[in-house]
Amino acid sequence: MNPFFEAYDTPFEVPPFDKIKNEHFAPAVREGIVQKEKEVDAIVNNPEAPTFANTVEALEYSGETLSKVSRVFSNLNSANTNDELQAIAKELAPEISKHSDNINLNEKLFARVKTIWDSKDDLGLNAEQHMLLEKMYKSFVRNGANLNEADKEKLREINSKLSSLTLQFGQNLLAETNAYQLWIDDEADLSGLPQELVTTASADAKAAGKEGQWLFTLQNPSIMPFLQYADNRELRKQIWEAYKNRADQGNEYDNKEGLIETANLRREKAQLLGYQTHADYVLEESMAKNAANVYTLLNQLWTPALAKAKVERDEMQAMINSSGESFELEPWDWRYYEEKLRQQKFELDEQAIKPYFALDKVQEGVFMVVKNLFGLTFELIPNIPTYHPDAKAYEVKEADGTHVGVLYMDFHPRASKRGGAWMTSYRSQKTENGERKAPIISIVCNFSRPSGNAPALLTFDEVTTFFHEFGHALHGLLSNVQYQSLAGTSVPRDFVELPSQIMENWATEPEVMKQYAIHYETGEVIPDELIEKLTKSGTFGQGFGTTEYLAASLLDLDYHTQTEPITEDATTFENESVAEMGLIDEIIPRYRSTYFQHIFSGGYSSGYYSYIWSGVLDTDAFQAFKETELFNAEKALAFRKEILERGGTDDPMKMYVNFRGAEPTIDALLKKRGLDEASLSVTK
Repeated sequence: MNPFFEAYDTPFEVPPFDKIKNEHFAPAVREGIVQKEKEVDAIVNNPEAPTFANTVEALEYSGETLSKVSRVFSNLNSANTNDELQAIAKELAPEISKHSDNINLNEKLFARVKTIWDSKDDLGLNAEQHMLLEKMYKSFVRNGANLNEADKEKLREINSKLSSLTLQFGQNLLAETNAYQLWIDDEADLSGLPQELVTTASADAKAAGKEGQWLFTLQNPSIMPFLQYADNRELRKQIWEAYKNRADQGNEYDNKEGLIETANLRREKAQLLGYQTHADYVLEESMAKNAANVYTLLNQLWTPALAKAKVERDEMQAMINSSGESFELEPWDWRYYEEKLRQQKFELDEQAIKPYFALDKVQEGVFMVVKNLFGLTFELIPNIPTYHPDAKAYEVKEADGTHVGVLYMDFHPRASKRGGAWMTSYRSQKTENGERKAPIISIVCNFSRPSGNAPALLTFDEVTTFFHEFGHALHGLLSNVQYQSLAGTSVPRDFVELPSQIMENWATEPEVMKQYAIHYETGEVIPDELIEKLTKSGTFGQGFGTTEYLAASLLDLDYHTQTEPITEDATTFENESVAEMGLIDEIIPRYRSTYFQHIFSGGYSSGYYSYIWSGVLDTDAFQAFKETELFNAEKALAFRKEILERGGTDDPMKMYVNFRGAEPTIDALLKKRGLDEASLSVTK
């Protein structure tokens, strides 16, 4: 009675979460592997000559059971995990790695694919078929198909180790994040904190059996406002030190040795495959093409960003000095004094803004933007299986009522969910028998929960995060391609952030904000005065924000452009990298090595720069709307047809030019972040 072995008898064929139990996963994965290997054997032993249909398409369509169970398992392991799931993941990781290698290193299978590749120009393939063939052929080559037997065996060992190491990194980080608790029993130590945060901390303490105290954690909705508002400097330092030392404490969850081994194994694998570095291997398939191009972009931004960060630092130090204090600004002081500086410069208190950003109203605003741009509507689906009570499912429809897909949304933090925000899928879109098979998409966030009598209220940063992840969701939902492996977000890392980041732009537009920024108590629309303050402060803090991001991007590249084994420990390597880039002491990289999940557990190795690369694209692309009208139907249709619907079926820059008419320039990004010469001269 394993639900993965049957067709899903659920609305829209979503996974039957109410029937799926932990004990179903391992047998379903193993059976899925057996089925896929049988399907591959049938392709390999087909007596007919290799054709696109009997080899390329047959391989594309294989492994349905394995794909079905793997998506559910990996998604639950990120969004609603437990000790048993984590143990199963560790147990299965080497088996899944071995299975992947069995296919990628299958000589007869590759020979059939290569036969088709060599004759591709004579087959009359359409553009999407050609792209599927190209990606499949390159995937075999990039996964070792041309290696000799000894090197193939070495590659298998490396892949197996890497699968376990990356899994362990994420599990260690989750354990470390959940382990820390800052308990406060003296009300005086709450000085400066917003009432909403205090109420939540009190409720969390009560739930933990300590009524009358207050509990703060390393979850973003807890630590970030604490650092921003807590007057008690010593407590700010304490929680900051805990945050920056996650998985770096010499205990069973320490990630230092594992991440160095991971970086060295990646380099070894790349060199085995004929590349100098892991970055060379990864970036070959990106828009950037090579590390030199990435370094050029990052350094082009680094100089003005660091200059602005130093101005911000000096302004905050002056504020400290003028208050009669004699200490030097430290990293745990930055957010606190930045907030005071924001209030001083713009008379803008983030706590005065949050009542206008109730989660349900922001959601209505997102839905409104998407309806105005693309005609989509969203209808809550009652009585549908979900993996957690927090997760809600919506049917997405075209303006004419045609079914587009299903969207799950899961907003609040919990111990079973990893940090951050992400979009994923339980089923990617594909075409079956000439009909579009609709996708099942999910966005997962860690927004503050409702507290007291107030609904969940978002910071403006969380508002833009919601719009961002919804952009990813649209990329998955509106996909309209033939082959699942080319659908939706199956594009280069430095292109995948374009649909997400362009959506952030609508969040900040006054015309849009007035549709969703409604005071949860009074029903008042956000006043023009507050919008003006938000707009004027738009580039405030961008020195810090851009610099800490760029520092993490450079650290990522430094790990992955090594041509020789890294012999230093992770702390030494990171310190040398940071010193080389010239980062000031008051700022650390957005992610230190031991909790840099994006690159050591999340698939962004050599790719964390992607957000800023896509930032060049999204700011340039949004100008197409700003130059005409915010909801320009023609531009929206072009963006949908040329970007959102096409997945990975064409070269990204070609798709972008088809939409915009020209390649992007960096100018719009610099201006948006206040890093252009005009903005910097004003700052000085």
